[in-house]
Amino acid sequence: MPGVTKPQDVNPARKAEILAEALPYIKRFFDKTVVIKYGGNAMTDPHLKDCFARDVVLLKLVGLNPVVVHGGGPQIETLLARVGKKGEFIQGMRVTDAETMEVVEMVLGGQVNKEIVSLINQHGGKAVGLTGKDASFIRAKKLLMQKENAPGDLVDVGMVGEITKIDPSLIAFLDQGDFIPVIAPIGVGDEGETYNINADVVAGKLAEILKAEKLVLLTNTPGVLDKAGNLLTGLTPRQIDDLVTDGTLSGGMLPKISSALDAARNGVKSVHIIDGRVEHALLLEILTDHGVGTMIKSK
Repeated sequence: MPGVTKPQDVNPARKAEILAEALPYIKRFFDKTVVIKYGGNAMTDPHLKDCFARDVVLLKLVGLNPVVVHGGGPQIETLLARVGKKGEFIQGMRVTDAETMEVVEMVLGGQVNKEIVSLINQHGGKAVGLTGKDASFIRAKKLLMQKENAPGDLVDVGMVGEITKIDPSLIAFLDQGDFIPVIAPIGVGDEGETYNINADVVAGKLAEILKAEKLVLLTNTPGVLDKAGNLLTGLTPRQIDDLVTDGTLSGGMLPKISSALDAARNGVKSVHIIDGRVEHALLLEILTDHGVGTMIKSK
């Protein structure tokens, strides 16, 4: 890629400085869980996919416990188009009828999940692909959303799920074996129904249940931006509430922000919304002094 600094172009002393800079972060986060929502351009650009897989493996090798939750919007849209359907969203949630649910499960639980697992394993990791249906570890019920302009009126968005319970024992078991869980955001109902769940929501709730040190959400933007397009960071939950109220945050960012807030309020020490278009964004955010997005503090 033009303009990219290659490792061989960095002098040895600078390489040593970079490694030394990571040491206090490695010590601080050793044996801590980091939940990573993987989405956006980082999932579609071959070079960025490779960077992501390497980052996850390195985090595991230096003692962190990464747990990956992935989306797959572009891939779902591609397959829907092939069968003559067009995706529809309400308040950032995909409207999911029975036919769309089949496509979602095929893409998320099959194509995308297995590609991520394979890539991580190619780089020396021990990734295991899951959906919430495995061991029924993500239980869900049908989500009924309130209309934005008419609170109390409900909108039926089809087979979209609301999480009722997450059983962390499967993730704990995998962690004991040094495996890296890669989770497709599909839940299961009491009668065995399959539910499509927003990946940001799954990542946020999983971070809470696992008492994660960090929740990292990869996006296609630099982070949370104000109305002038300036990057905001070090935000508190109250400041985020104000940004939603005044309309600065809307659309597809709403589920992401809502999940980030819930996680920050329920024990996750820090939440990061970072630019997945930046090479090695995960390492930059977690193991260096140079953040690449918005941090939301728990208080």
